[in-house]
Amino acid sequence: MAFKSLKRIINRILLVGGSVVWLSSLLLLAQTVENTGDFERLHNWILLLNAVGVVLLLVLISGNIYRLVRDYQKHALGSRLKARLVSMFVLLAVVPLLLVYYFSVQFLNRGIDSWFQLEVEGGFRSALDLSRVSLELRMREYMERTADIAEQLSGWPDRELVAELGLLRRENGASEVSVIGQNRRIVATSSDRPAEIVPTSASEEVMFQIRQGNRFVSVDHPPDGGYIVRTAAPLSMQSPLDEQRLVLVQYPVAERLSTLADAVQAAYIEYNELAYLREPLKLSFTLTLTLVLLLALLGAVYGAFFLSNRLVQPVFDLVAGTRAVAKGDFDTLLPLPAQDELGFLVNSFNDMTKRLGRAREDASRSQQQVEAERARLAVILARLSTGVVSFDREMKVRTANEAAGTILGVDLASRLGESMTDFADEWPMLQQFLEIARSHIEAGETEWREQILLRGEVGRRVLMCACTALPGEHENGGGYVVVFDDITGLLQAQRDAAWGEVARRLAHEIKNPLTPIQLSAERLRRRYLPEMVADESQILDRATHTIIHQVEAMKEMVDAFRDYARAPDLELGSVNLNQLVSEVADLYRSKELGITLKLNLDSSIERIEADPVRLRQILHNLVRNSQEALEGREDGVLEISTRRVDVGDYVTVAIVVEDDGPGFAVDDIARIFDPYVTSKPKGTGLGLAIVKKLVEEHGGYIDAGNRSEGGARVEVRLPVNDKARNAMLLQSARAGEGRRKLA
Repeated sequence: MAFKSLKRIINRILLVGGSVVWLSSLLLLAQTVENTGDFERLHNWILLLNAVGVVLLLVLISGNIYRLVRDYQKHALGSRLKARLVSMFVLLAVVPLLLVYYFSVQFLNRGIDSWFQLEVEGGFRSALDLSRVSLELRMREYMERTADIAEQLSGWPDRELVAELGLLRRENGASEVSVIGQNRRIVATSSDRPAEIVPTSASEEVMFQIRQGNRFVSVDHPPDGGYIVRTAAPLSMQSPLDEQRLVLVQYPVAERLSTLADAVQAAYIEYNELAYLREPLKLSFTLTLTLVLLLALLGAVYGAFFLSNRLVQPVFDLVAGTRAVAKGDFDTLLPLPAQDELGFLVNSFNDMTKRLGRAREDASRSQQQVEAERARLAVILARLSTGVVSFDREMKVRTANEAAGTILGVDLASRLGESMTDFADEWPMLQQFLEIARSHIEAGETEWREQILLRGEVGRRVLMCACTALPGEHENGGGYVVVFDDITGLLQAQRDAAWGEVARRLAHEIKNPLTPIQLSAERLRRRYLPEMVADESQILDRATHTIIHQVEAMKEMVDAFRDYARAPDLELGSVNLNQLVSEVADLYRSKELGITLKLNLDSSIERIEADPVRLRQILHNLVRNSQEALEGREDGVLEISTRRVDVGDYVTVAIVVEDDGPGFAVDDIARIFDPYVTSKPKGTGLGLAIVKKLVEEHGGYIDAGNRSEGGARVEVRLPVNDKARNAMLLQSARAGEGRRKLA
């Protein structure tokens, strides 16, 4: 929290600093626009301030972009919404700024170019020429006046020159008139500035021009301002012996003319300087505007991030609050952002959490009442003969009455709070019961009813189970109650009564008449067969033989039906499986049948625990079925194979009987083990049904199907010991009474 506060303070300082720098650069730019003379002096400061502002804003924006990209790549909550808002705000700000920048640069360049049009430059030159021409006219006029003064002073005596000079000076508007003799000696002078003791003397240039017989005129610019026209002209000599003299006259130029001349000269010089700096000036202004644009763009981008955060933050708060409520924290209250639609939503969320908190308190009180009711219910359940077990989704026992422990063979009442998956391995019937219940729960069934078969050391138990979700608990993790009755005795009694009735009817309706029929046929053969002629004896022989053969077949069918109806008691013992298979196979080896019988026995199989008599019966039925399927073929192949199969932590053996006959009918495969299902004309349909019953009594299972290359294939899977038998019984109970497919 302290780090976030410090980071927020730093961001604010950078933001304020960037804003100050930006405004300062704008003010300096405005000042340089108003006075182009200040541009060179402030140019470096403008660039420096803009560069500092750009760096500050880049630091802020880089941090925001990094966080946005990181959150977007991690698919953080709200990152996509924030990215869209930032993109939209930046687009809305950048386009107008670029348009303004483009037209500003165009106006700036055109404005600067307009300063240096040919008409302006020509006007400056014309004004300068005009001032020069005007000054030259004055100089020419002053020169004429000086020549007139020189003529008037010729022949005047020295003592009268001073008075005459003053008069001539005033008449001609001169500021100073002096008569200069040899060696620049001042003979006489008159000035309108009597305070100046020393009059202006003639320069060497003046003396040189006079010696050449020329006149002299020049314009001087004294330090006190204005212009002075200096003129000189020689005085006429009366005789060759007279001293060569000249008159030096200074005329002040009118103040108005001097001011205009100075202004024109200064403007022309400044214009030439600006003309020389025109391209650098345009480049500098453009660069400054570009920096200001960059600052504005970066400011707009940062503003987009800032506004996006302000807009999205209430949504983030709502999502965080929703997650907290989903985890059960009903004390979460969100800060109210503003009195707007989002504020209304946040206020509604806070009201909802308050109501949820009150509802949780009410639920707690209700839970206490439920616990009291549960205690009273436990007393009632203890007196029931029906088994009742309740558990949660983790299979932890909540309640169990005494009848449930008696039926399942384990004391569940002493294991309350424990998961049945932790100790079910010790109790086969409980494990089978648990697997069936879990299969329904994992399928999402909250209410189911099923008759299940459990196998254990005490034998088989048939339970009628009914399960339902506990009200009020299924949403909070789930809870179930299973009620079951042991109907093994009831079903056994019903089956015994049914098969007893069937056996009685068979004995009465079928088997009892068979013996007299057979005896009568045999008596007819003995009585009449020797006395008949050949043709008649053959007819009687075939008829009586058919009767006797069919009676024997019907007796075999009745015996098979009786065997199917009777539940045999297994006598388990140690059996050498490969040896038993070899012995049975030897009984069916016959060259006359034209069938090749192959054995493929796994030598790694040790002795298994099984009933040898019933195991022989299983093999006889399977081999006989394959042999009958190959009747009429001289190249039929029948193969019997065994193999060891490791399944997890237990071991099973597989007995496979295959032939290359016609195989099973596709429509009959699903019900091939049902009674009276057969494809043989003389078959009873009880052979495979009896085999399946015997295999299941051993704790195994059987599967039948057709081979891909043609023919039938039957595989029997048997356990090798009690551990494997318990595991396979558990699988059989999980699958119910349905037909299994081998893995």
